[in-house]
Amino acid sequence: METRSTPTPAFDMVLFGGAGDLVMRKLLPSLYQAHAAGLLNEQGRILALGRKDLSRDDYLASVEKQSRIHIKAHFDDAAWQSFCSRIDYLRVDASQAADFPALAAKVGDDAGKVVVCYLATAPNLFAGICENLAAVGLNRPNVRVVLEKPLGTDLASSNEINDDVARFFQEEQLYRIDHYLGKESVQNLMAIRFANALFEPLWRREWIHDVQITISEELGVGSRGDFYDGTGALRDMVQNHLLQLLCIVAMEPPANLEADAVRDEKLKVLKALRPFAEQDVAAKTVRGQYKAGAVGGQPVVGYQQENGIPAGSQTETFVAIKAEIDNWRWAGVPFFLRTGKRMQERLAEIVINFRDVPHQVFSGPLGGSHHANRLVIRLQPEESIRLYFLAKEPGDTMRLQPTYLDLDFYKAFKVRRADAYERLLLDVIRGKLALFMRRDELIEAWRWVEPIMDTWAASTNNPPKQYTAGSWGPAASSALLSRDGISWHEEC
Repeated sequence: METRSTPTPAFDMVLFGGAGDLVMRKLLPSLYQAHAAGLLNEQGRILALGRKDLSRDDYLASVEKQSRIHIKAHFDDAAWQSFCSRIDYLRVDASQAADFPALAAKVGDDAGKVVVCYLATAPNLFAGICENLAAVGLNRPNVRVVLEKPLGTDLASSNEINDDVARFFQEEQLYRIDHYLGKESVQNLMAIRFANALFEPLWRREWIHDVQITISEELGVGSRGDFYDGTGALRDMVQNHLLQLLCIVAMEPPANLEADAVRDEKLKVLKALRPFAEQDVAAKTVRGQYKAGAVGGQPVVGYQQENGIPAGSQTETFVAIKAEIDNWRWAGVPFFLRTGKRMQERLAEIVINFRDVPHQVFSGPLGGSHHANRLVIRLQPEESIRLYFLAKEPGDTMRLQPTYLDLDFYKAFKVRRADAYERLLLDVIRGKLALFMRRDELIEAWRWVEPIMDTWAASTNNPPKQYTAGSWGPAASSALLSRDGISWHEEC
C-alpha cells in the first residue's frame, strides 16, 4: 500500500499515564503504525511515564503483548523491534513535583525539537501536571500539550480546568483531542463539500430535508461503571463527538484550511444552535438506559446490574436530540443526534437526507419514494461514502429501483488505512491545530448541553426510558423523528 506523506520533524512524545488503557490500546499502536510506514523522524523518541517502578524491558514486554492484540495482522516483528528502540520508560508520579526534574533532564533543552506531552490521565491531574512541567521549563514554545476528554462535567468545571492549564501554556500550545475528527471520512466530507461544485450548491435548507448523526456501540460500560455513572452519554458523547461532527456538516466554507479559519466557522455553528428552554427538553430529547438483552447473540445484563452502578441510577446510556440551527443556510432543517451503548451494532455515520422532487412524474410506490436521494458518510466500522438515488430497472416497464454509488476510500486510492489517533498524533507533532478544539468551541458546546443536563437532573420523576440491549434504543427515539414525518436511516 502506498503512503502519501512526509516524515515528521524531530520530536519527543511524552506519554503521561504510560501504562494506562489509552496508551496501550490506542496511542502506542498508532505510533507503531506511523513508524512502520516511515512517517516518524529518525530522531523521534517516545517516553512513557508511570508511577510503577518498572524496568524498560518489563514495560516493553507489556506493550508488545497489548500491541499484538490491537495491531493484529499488521504487526511485523522487525518493524516492532526498530520501533521499540524509540521507547523508554521513566517512573514519574504526575502529582509529585519532585519527579519532574528527571523528566526535564531526559527531554533536554533542544529548542529545535518538538516536545509533545500527552496527558492520558484523569482531568483532575491536568493542572498539577502543567504546573510541574512549567516549573522545570517544559512550557517553552516548542512544547505542545494534548488534553483528553472529559474536560469537565459542566461549563464551570471545564472553565476551571482550562483556566488552570492556561496559567502555564498558550492556547496555540494546547491540543484538545476528539478522535472522530481524525477519521478519513470526516475530512473527506470537507473535501466533498468544498472541492466539488456538485454538492456545495445543494448543501442548504432548500435541498436538504434533515441530517442524522449516529454513534452507536455494542459494548456496555464494562469496567468503567464508576466513571460512567457520574458522566452519562450526554457528557461523554454529545458535548464533544456529536457536536463536532455537526459542526463539520453545517459550517460555512472557510477562507482556507488554516486552523483558526476552520475553527472560526465551527464556532459560528455552535453559537447558532437554538438553545433549549425547559419545555423544549421534553419535546426534543430522549434519554434511555439499557436493560438486559442480547448483543451479537450473547445475553448481557442491564445497566443497573453492571459493576459499580448504584441501584436506581438515572444515568442515561442513550441520547437522541433534535437540534436546530438558526441561520440562513439551515433554518428549518432538523439535525438529529443519537448515541447509545448496548445498541444493535457498532456504527458511526452521518446521513444527509435530500428533499424529494417537487413534482413526481413516475407512478408506483417507488415513484413517490421519500428521500430518494441520501448521502451516507460511514465513519465506523468501515469508512466510506454512499450516495443513494433512484434509477430505472432494466426491462420494458418504467419501474424505479433504489441504487447507490459507493466509495471505499482505501480501496479506491489503494493507500494504507490509518487510525484516527495516528493522524491526530502526526498533526500534533507537525503543529497542525485545525482538527483540535479551541477553547471557545468548548465553551459554546457546554452552554448548549447544560440546559438539557439541568432539566434531566431535576426530572427525578421522569427517569430514562428503558430499551432492550441489542436494540436501536427506546421507542421514543423513533417517535422523535416520526413527528417530522421521517425515520432513522436503518428503519427506512
